[in-house]
Amino acid sequence: MSANNAEKKEEQKSGAIIKDRWTQWVALTTTILAVCAAFSSMKGGGYSTKVQLWTTKESNQWQYYQAKSIKKYLMQLQDDNFKAQNMTECSAGKKEFLAGKMKSYEEKIKQYEGEEKDIMEGAKKFSAEQEDFKAHGGQFGQAVMLLQVAIMLSSIAALLKKPALWYVGLAFGLTGIVYMLNGFTLAIKFLL
Repeated sequence: MSANNAEKKEEQKSGAIIKDRWTQWVALTTTILAVCAAFSSMKGGGYSTKVQLWTTKESNQWQYYQAKSIKKYLMQLQDDNFKAQNMTECSAGKKEFLAGKMKSYEEKIKQYEGEEKDIMEGAKKFSAEQEDFKAHGGQFGQAVMLLQVAIMLSSIAALLKKPALWYVGLAFGLTGIVYMLNGFTLAIKFLL
């Protein structure tokens, strides 16, 4: 009987070692998933901040564009006023003065038109960069969500000693890591 008891104790001991080793793997993978989740959260927050900053920059560009448009419109009105005055009978000195003013205003109007184009291009550039930041941030946000689910499943698996839950958690974790890596490169287009 003592030999039989010794065998049972040996089996229990080896089973405990295997379960203990499995628990160590669960702990290790959960730690790795937590680090990836923290990193994804940090990067996602950074991209969110960039989106807010670029939204402000884009808005400022469009306000600057509107200011230039108003100035151009006022110049056009004044130019039209000078042209109307030039059509009336007036002295040669006044006509010369009006011609000089009209030329000056027409040059300013052309300048404002060129500046408007540059300002519009700048605003569109900020808008495009903003969309890029949103795409990166979205990938990191998805990664955080999937990694949190993976951490939760791994924790429950360890508490309940259910390896099947851990495997499901690993699947979520690997998917989360793919999203995290895609957050850097946006290489996998179907994830966007």
